[in-house]
Amino acid sequence: MSKHSSIDSFRDLRPAAANGLYDRRAFLKGGTAFATAIGGYTLSETLNAQSLVDDPWSASAGTPTGPYEARSRFENSVVRTMTNPNGEPRSQQSRTPHHMLDGTFTPNGLHFVISRSGPPDIDPDQHRLAIHGLVKQPLIFTLDSLMRYPMVSRMAFVECGGNSAPMWSPEPLDANVQALHGLVSSAEWSGVMLSTLLEEAGIEPSAKWLIAEGSDSLALHRSVPLSKALDDAMIAMYQNGERLMPGNGYPMRLLLPGWEGNMNVKWLRRIELVDQPAMSIYEARTYAPILPGGKAYQFYFLQEVKSFITHPSPGLLLSDHGFYEISGIAYSANGRISKVMVSADGGESWAEAELQAPVLPKAFTRFRIPWQWDGGPAVLQSRAWDEAGYVQPTRSEIVAARGEASRVPNVNGFPSQHYNGPTSWQVNQTGEVKHVYA
Repeated sequence: MSKHSSIDSFRDLRPAAANGLYDRRAFLKGGTAFATAIGGYTLSETLNAQSLVDDPWSASAGTPTGPYEARSRFENSVVRTMTNPNGEPRSQQSRTPHHMLDGTFTPNGLHFVISRSGPPDIDPDQHRLAIHGLVKQPLIFTLDSLMRYPMVSRMAFVECGGNSAPMWSPEPLDANVQALHGLVSSAEWSGVMLSTLLEEAGIEPSAKWLIAEGSDSLALHRSVPLSKALDDAMIAMYQNGERLMPGNGYPMRLLLPGWEGNMNVKWLRRIELVDQPAMSIYEARTYAPILPGGKAYQFYFLQEVKSFITHPSPGLLLSDHGFYEISGIAYSANGRISKVMVSADGGESWAEAELQAPVLPKAFTRFRIPWQWDGGPAVLQSRAWDEAGYVQPTRSEIVAARGEASRVPNVNGFPSQHYNGPTSWQVNQTGEVKHVYA
């Protein structure tokens, strides 16, 4: 089949939406048409053009592998961005480079981290977890004793309540996925269900909340409704099959799937059952932004349905016209993602993307859809739906509900939490991608 006949046969397929969006199944059926349309060639053409020769790296023995595998030196640019690169004794943020990743697992070394005073250097043999307060029998656990309980594993995302906070800005910021949405990651977590430990301790009828406290120097603590603790909360000790990274809570952390990241207390050392929340500074001020009507957005725990496109996105130049795969991630605290719609014309028309299996509750779901870029202007967007029926709001809808950022932080109800509206990427005629509002 010639290159031109392959493209012609592909062009017979009907677009799913305007500006070059096609049904995902077209990609799977396109065969040679897609290979030629994106600039590839048939095997016979390449063999006639040149002979197969050994590359330099094939001419000598490779290097030995070490006791803990290191990635290729060509991937050393795939790193987190750091707000405190010198390790000063203050709050720090490390953001995940979603635009340089694929799939649904975040590698442990690239999982986002927020730390108020730095990860403590905890000796796991000396660490203890206490469960006390409104219980019939206070308990203390070592890491070894916890390991003797039934273990469970589950995929779950963790997202900072302030992830995507730059999206509240009145004007779109010149930023990439990592800067805008880098404070969310997804992993497989393994540990012991908190309900198992609480049932052993015996819950007093008056207990309605628990206070979870970490071992960091600030003893960061948050109040958690007992109903969540008895539902799907976990004492996590493993992350993607290995022990937790220090920045993610080594040797144990509280995992509250789908709930605001700061409540997933790291370096966990104490759980106290109480009859009312602690009303700490994090609950009374830091994570209680003021809504336009004057009320505080307080004790709202869910990270609502959300999606964003990772490829193409700022920093990833489209090198030529032709076919690309638009890809991104979607997730919701309300369960599984049920649908993701993608637009290439700023929301004027939409096509449904394919959801990569398995689609798991409260975890990243990868979506994909083929797109033919003709070299003209385009604005890429995604919107997600979850199985509970919630839909990702438009930017105007969420700004109307939560308020728009003041140009001076913390003045006039400066919002900084729970942005889950869409993200728009504008592609210009040179293939550059930038952040816009559409």
